[in-house]
Amino acid sequence: MSKPQLIIFDTTMRDGEQSPGASMTLEEKVRIGKALERMRVDVIEAGFAIASQGDFEAVRAVAEAVKDSRICSLSRARTEDIDRAAEALKPANAARIHTFIATSPIHMKYKLRMEPDAVIEQAVRAVKYARNLVDDVEFSCEDAGRSEVDFLCRVIEAAINAGARTINIPDTVGYAIPGQFGELIGQLIQRVPNADKAIFSVHCHNDLGLAVSNSLAAVLNGARQVECTINGLGERAGNAALEEIVMAVRTRPDLFPVETRINTAEIVPTSRLVSSVTGFPVQPNKAIVGANAFAHESGIHQDGVLKHRETYEIMKAEDVGWNANKMVLGKHSGRAAFRARLEQLGIEYGSDESFNHLFVRFKELADKKHEIFDEDLNALVSDTLQDVEEIFKLVSLEVTSKTGTTPEAKLVLSANGVEKPVTATGSGPVDATFRAIEAVANSGTTLELYSVNAITSGTDSQGEVTVRLSQAGRIINGHGADTDIVIASAKAYLNALNLMRSSSTREHPQGVTGV
Repeated sequence: MSKPQLIIFDTTMRDGEQSPGASMTLEEKVRIGKALERMRVDVIEAGFAIASQGDFEAVRAVAEAVKDSRICSLSRARTEDIDRAAEALKPANAARIHTFIATSPIHMKYKLRMEPDAVIEQAVRAVKYARNLVDDVEFSCEDAGRSEVDFLCRVIEAAINAGARTINIPDTVGYAIPGQFGELIGQLIQRVPNADKAIFSVHCHNDLGLAVSNSLAAVLNGARQVECTINGLGERAGNAALEEIVMAVRTRPDLFPVETRINTAEIVPTSRLVSSVTGFPVQPNKAIVGANAFAHESGIHQDGVLKHRETYEIMKAEDVGWNANKMVLGKHSGRAAFRARLEQLGIEYGSDESFNHLFVRFKELADKKHEIFDEDLNALVSDTLQDVEEIFKLVSLEVTSKTGTTPEAKLVLSANGVEKPVTATGSGPVDATFRAIEAVANSGTTLELYSVNAITSGTDSQGEVTVRLSQAGRIINGHGADTDIVIASAKAYLNALNLMRSSSTREHPQGVTGV
């Protein structure tokens, strides 16, 4: 006898993108959407349609590309937000509008400046309005973790009566503790008279490192949807990690009265794709998808695993996609095989010209690397098909670094189509390169983060560099990949500068006052 389904709601492209500097292009969102579809994620929150024209177009593009998952857009409890979401979702086979309003005393008083009864009225209006546009409406009580239970019961009952079929209880600021949060979910399901007419969902943040624990406690108390992200990406300390939720439920069927429809073999490939796109490397000791997740250093552990795997492993590495990511392509591979692999990875390249450009870059990489992996390809695509105006381009780079001398970088940069030679020194070749770039760009930005991550193993691995720049309150992550780490660094810095110049302004869904 099968168990009830736990709905997996992925918000990597919405809440995950709210990680400082984790902006994704339209093409990257489509790639992630296709990966989530292959994983059989039930609901994909593709963005916050009214936040910007870019977000609107990304939601629409994902809705057009993904057919086997329900596509969702976030909206505040405002008609203009809901209209924008509905418009973006028109191409979707199955659409959901996710509307929210704050319900905690502190949010109602200081952010909304509204009385509780007015909040309920607005929630009802929003749900009814959205329900006239789509057949699936989710309502969220923002900051439910700090809301009064009696008031939550009132607003939830009203939202269900208005047509909401999913009720989300977010721990917006990561304040909850598992026992307390599980009890809250159980109370709400028991006390709300029409609770049986809706699915209860949770959306937990990781400020205290308890997002997954809180989500699982909620499931044990009746929640049947969990909102989560790949790698736990998200606002501040992040969200509940999808891979941990799914594998906890799968590994402990004796405890959880539910099951998911997730194709777990796609977990690691999707994790690596999101890491490549965002530039946020996965720490080695991360559960499920970290490089050390199935590594055994202790002699006792090694001996036990060799004798019987289950002595020290509660999951099979193969079940989550480890060792399933190798591309059988190299420098002798032709266009047909290359095109087929792109399609398998859900990579959209648009025109024949874009494909040809990508193929040339692939051949260049294959001349440097004996083996090409999917991670290499994802990095290559991110580096090649970015929809960003290239104000600054790297024409050539030469660095010298010798013991006892000051490193020097000689660059030729193209700035608005004009080539400019520049030379600078620094404490190392990367520092000298960045100083040379700044001598031309004069951006006035501050370097907040410089991160290097080897995409695959081996000394011929591509290095993937993330550069985080800030300026006037804006934070931008730039990414670059190359087998030469200095070139990858230059690419990342220039990518960040170009993004800084071209990025559109986004409204923050949780930072807007008034409704």
